Amino acid sequence: MTLAFIAALAYLLAAGLLANGVARDAHGRAWLLPTLLALALHATLHAMTWREAGALDLHFFSALSLVGLGMAALTTLFGAGGRMAALGVIVFPIAAAVAVAYAMRGHVTAEPLDWRLQLHAWCALLAYATLGIAAVLAIFLWVQERALRRREFHGWLRALPPLTELESLLFRTIAVGFALLTATLLTGVLFVENLFAQHLVHKTVLSVLSWLVFGGLLLGRWRRGWRGAKAVRWTLVAMTLLLLAFFGSQFVLEMVLKRV
Repeated sequence: MTLAFIAALAYLLAAGLLANGVARDAHGRAWLLPTLLALALHATLHAMTWREAGALDLHFFSALSLVGLGMAALTTLFGAGGRMAALGVIVFPIAAAVAVAYAMRGHVTAEPLDWRLQLHAWCALLAYATLGIAAVLAIFLWVQERALRRREFHGWLRALPPLTELESLLFRTIAVGFALLTATLLTGVLFVENLFAQHLVHKTVLSVLSWLVFGGLLLGRWRRGWRGAKAVRWTLVAMTLLLLAFFGSQFVLEMVLKRV
């Protein structure tokens, strides 16, 4: 519990430093140290739990926390490379919240998984984290376009890259996430015994629908140059389907029906 709260405080400190930098139009790296501390503590929290349980825990709060950790790590990579550090203003508080939720509610006895199912699980978690970042980028793109259309030149716009660069970053992130989601579905087909079992059918169908929407968006971008509001809308629809696929199903199973 202590690790989770210290990690959360470090995440929030980093988000505050980034928000202050955005407000003052400053581009320092003071946020990086608390972020690295938060990431290390967040990862240690999971490692300690797995060692005690002797298995990879992928129940609702654990999976949610791992996705938050992945999003925070990707945000740190983007920001340390000089691009889109402002993502942390949104992503780091999310990571703080899910780390605390995991520490408070997430410790559930986990069943051992063989390496094939672990590969499937890690592909899924990485896909969720990457496409989660894409969803945040899509929201940034929508807000930036809306502000520019209304000629509302707020100071925070300077924290974002130019519109075309932000759009390009969005589609590159979606392409990576789509590849990971494809790997998730392929490993599921190969290694999961019955993808259409009663407790898996919703996850499978919604995941495939999300994959089709993301694939359609990338195809539309390549063939017809889709961008702007259409790209934002498709990204958020696909991400909503993906969230419902696992977290919606797991919430109902674990929180409502109490089946762990």
